[in-house]
Amino acid sequence: MADESSDEEQYEDLNVQNGYDGELELYLRGDYESDTSESAAEIVQDSDEGGALDECTMNFDQSLPTRHQYLGEEMDEFSGRTYHEPGTHITLPLLMLPELVLVPGQTLPLHLFQPQSVSMMKNIIEKDRTFGLVNARYGINQSQLLAAIGTTAEIFSMKEESDAGINTLRIKATGRQRFRIKELRRQVDGILLATVHVLPEVNLPSHPEGALWSCYHKFGCQATTHGYLAKPHQVTSGKNRLGKKKCHKVPTSLSSWPSWVYELYNPFVLMDLIKKELKSWSETLRIDNIPQSPIDFSFWVAANMPLDDSLRLQILGINCPTQRLRKELEIVRKCSVLCCSSCDTKIVGKSDLFSMSLDGPLGAYVNPNGWVHETLTFYRASGIRLRGKPTAQNSWFPGYAWTIAECAQCADHLGWRFTAVKKGLSPSKFWGLTRASLRPTLKYDEQEETSEKHTRASSSSSTSSFP
Repeated sequence: MADESSDEEQYEDLNVQNGYDGELELYLRGDYESDTSESAAEIVQDSDEGGALDECTMNFDQSLPTRHQYLGEEMDEFSGRTYHEPGTHITLPLLMLPELVLVPGQTLPLHLFQPQSVSMMKNIIEKDRTFGLVNARYGINQSQLLAAIGTTAEIFSMKEESDAGINTLRIKATGRQRFRIKELRRQVDGILLATVHVLPEVNLPSHPEGALWSCYHKFGCQATTHGYLAKPHQVTSGKNRLGKKKCHKVPTSLSSWPSWVYELYNPFVLMDLIKKELKSWSETLRIDNIPQSPIDFSFWVAANMPLDDSLRLQILGINCPTQRLRKELEIVRKCSVLCCSSCDTKIVGKSDLFSMSLDGPLGAYVNPNGWVHETLTFYRASGIRLRGKPTAQNSWFPGYAWTIAECAQCADHLGWRFTAVKKGLSPSKFWGLTRASLRPTLKYDEQEETSEKHTRASSSSSTSSFP
């Protein structure tokens, strides 16, 4: 039928991107006629899938998503780490991926088919196993616009396969160091090389020079790893009966600033405040496996918060971990709901976020066609249209079948609903929505919109008073 062939052409690109391999029956019902046909999709306006989750009721093995077993077994493992001196300029082969901003410490799965990419990765594995990953989006006339900030990725696991004479690579890599692109050039074989500046981590003291530092130095305060003081208001003084150093508070009168000023720039205080805010979002949000150092913690927050590309790139461009934490604390406090990035329809609230993985509520996963999706997990969602029948094939969460989830307002792809196919598995249902499809609505955004509405209203009223 002519209508059916036009439908196939219309959804061919969506199939490739979301891993459906051209099988329309996986997400189109047999009586499908148009995009808005009620028979073709189930509209979920207000979904409370089983209610709020409790940690004691979850029996899903949260270590499974971190292993990315869908990539296959018996992968070649690599040990060691490549470290580039901060501040130096190096040359890296670049991999450009849309809707992905890699953060140091984040795991990146890849499934590569193109001969150019496969050849590039083979050469990288033979050398230092390190390449650069940058965010790419399409601008005017389908031209690629590259972000200036990127992250080095180091391969730690690889599997090569050959099917019908076509070589493919399945890869697991880890984000390592941030960089800024200085120069780009393309080789004869089409591989893009970049001269990059490896960005340093600037560790600033949590107190002004010459103020409280003088009394710290006088009493011989000990510094911890990464150059930070464990508690800026404490200094060592003598030893207790167990031979351990004791601490006592420095009187505020010794400082020209009140104690709360120092807490504004104390990374450990900022870490505690961010943890407190995240716990207020949802009791089921696991934060017990998070890093303890300010640098690693700031990257963990950036990798797991529901940020859009611009906010994540803004955070990655900050060289000081204390300043990164201050920016992240501001965002965490102001974040309210997450909307569809295309039409601003409210999809989920921050209290709906929870962790299905030990790494946190967000993870990067790759589908069989090589598209990488950074996916956030929620136990509730609204304003979503489901399309197609559930299938457990190539599921990122073993024991769960997935169904395509679209925005009920604009029909843009949002992610998937996962439903347990294994009896007794908890949670029974949850949502996996892509980070790229959501836009965080911050409190100051709402205030600006309200202000604009009042401005337009006053403008229209003043205009109507004149003939």
